[in-house]
Amino acid sequence: MHRLAVRPVLAASLAAALAGVPLAAQAHVRVSPDSTTTGSYSELTFRVPTESATASTTKVSVTLPQDHPFLSVSVRPLDGWTSTITEAKPPTPVQQDGTTITKAARTVTWTAQPGHAVRPGQYEKLSIVAGPLPAPGEVSLPATQTYSDGEVVRWDEPMEAGSAEPEHPAPEFTVTAADAPATASASTASSAPAGSSGTPVTRAASTSDPASRWLGGGALVAALAALVLAGGAFARSRRRA
Repeated sequence: MHRLAVRPVLAASLAAALAGVPLAAQAHVRVSPDSTTTGSYSELTFRVPTESATASTTKVSVTLPQDHPFLSVSVRPLDGWTSTITEAKPPTPVQQDGTTITKAARTVTWTAQPGHAVRPGQYEKLSIVAGPLPAPGEVSLPATQTYSDGEVVRWDEPMEAGSAEPEHPAPEFTVTAADAPATASASTASSAPAGSSGTPVTRAASTSDPASRWLGGGALVAALAALVLAGGAFARSRRRA
């Protein structure tokens, strides 16, 4: 009886492990904040994978919110890439922290230098420090990804609660109240960045990195598969005995 029960139990465990592995949709452009608290300055890291099988990613542009614009934006230097911040006038004047904002950062664009484009099957991380974060709620950061063959992919579709994820969802994150737990793996709220050197704030290790979850899930599946094989060998040896 015990021999017959070994395989079903291990098979069920293997199925459960597979169910926990992230779907391929995680390959989309995503943003991970190191702080989500209202009023804090957060390092926003965009993970940009190349989904094309034949072309490389050569340029990425991110559109920043204008209804509640960031008072400060700085870019983390990345070897082999140039970056530019373009400012624009908000649709209507915005009052924020006692300041009337008539011009704010509108887009951040990264361009790969020769030999540094993100090839098929690879990804790059692009970071800015921005803040202060607005009142609690969703912050959408639409992105445009340009490939070496001229293809342009716009990651700008809103994600509706209770609905399936769209084909090209806009990167977004949730800002939390100062007395609420953060929704992302983050260090404590950072102070405003000093100067314009682009030096990043201190980052905490992120538990939401999809690549890490894939590796962890793969190791778990491999271990369970080994248990299944061992169970089968054990059952055969008992029968021979």
